[in-house]
Amino acid sequence: MARLDVNRSGEMEVFARVVELGGFSAAARAFGMTPSAVSKLVARLEMRLGTRLVNRSTRKLQLTLEGMAFYERSIRILADLDEAERNVASNERPVGRISLNTSASYATHILMPVVPEFLARYPEVTLHIIQTDTVIDLMEERTDVAVRAGPLKDSNLIARKLGATRMTLVAAPSYLKQFGEPKSVADLDNHNRLGHCYTRAIEGWPLLRDGEPVTIPITGNAKTSDGEALRHLVVAGAGIARLATFTVREDIKAGRLKAVLEDNNPGDLEEVHAVYLGQGGPLPSRIRALLDFLGEKARVG
Repeated sequence: MARLDVNRSGEMEVFARVVELGGFSAAARAFGMTPSAVSKLVARLEMRLGTRLVNRSTRKLQLTLEGMAFYERSIRILADLDEAERNVASNERPVGRISLNTSASYATHILMPVVPEFLARYPEVTLHIIQTDTVIDLMEERTDVAVRAGPLKDSNLIARKLGATRMTLVAAPSYLKQFGEPKSVADLDNHNRLGHCYTRAIEGWPLLRDGEPVTIPITGNAKTSDGEALRHLVVAGAGIARLATFTVREDIKAGRLKAVLEDNNPGDLEEVHAVYLGQGGPLPSRIRALLDFLGEKARVG
């Protein structure tokens, strides 16, 4: 069994350069070593192998039969090592599976329309998309990348910002026709205020009343675990909700929803990040490709 403190690939590389350059001095110059250090390295190699590899003279260096055999095998091994490193280097083409965790809202309105382009650009990547608004443990869930909205608390994560979204109070025209459109923050007391039921959901809606910030509690008769389900409830006329603008922009344009109390909107923004575990060293090329693509094609605004 080889000793752990023996750098066999390094010895092979020095020995191969000695053979290719025709001597210890030339190899020493190539590696920034002294000729005596190269000579001692070859001597240690011969002692470990139990055979002479080169016949030394003052004028030239001659390989023994064993030395020639070892040289030929060494250059094949070194070539294999180079290929192995190239195959996993960060500049190699993206290959393999990526597990991406994201909210249903981001998946529906931002991600899914551009996923076909990502898969066409990287045909050797398989993308597994899991939708949930619950904050997960990336390591426990074996997740490569997660897209999260709101403040980040996990210091073990590295984040890449994908933009920020304004929040908007919205309701369906059918709901407003039946219950009236609120004209002031106080009018919300007479409305069904829908919200979220996941653990990190905010306690209320931050609004402005007479220029001062207030928080309106969410006391409606329905809450959902993800923003997209909540959007569907509001479009169906179930009540009023406060949703990310990027998720309701098309509904407002199409007349399916109407923004309410815009004068009382504090204009706060919810940041969106792609997060991943920071383990040090370069990222696998497939993960880097996804992060770059999200930053290019799947930003929130």
